[in-house]
Amino acid sequence: MFVVKQSQDMVNKTFRFPQELLDQLERVAREKNVSVNNLVKQCCEYALENLPQDDKSW
Repeated sequence: MFVVKQSQDMVNKTFRFPQELLDQLERVAREKNVSVNNLVKQCCEYALENLPQDDKSW
């Protein structure tokens, strides 16, 4: 299960998201009292940790 955690040190990068996705991320971040950056980082970590074994050939 995905659980939102508090922040840690970050490095700047630029990513572009569709407006609808950004709206959803902002809503969840607000509800969980974390930054959008923190939420996106955690979503990416969760996705990478939960890839099927066949997809980890990179």
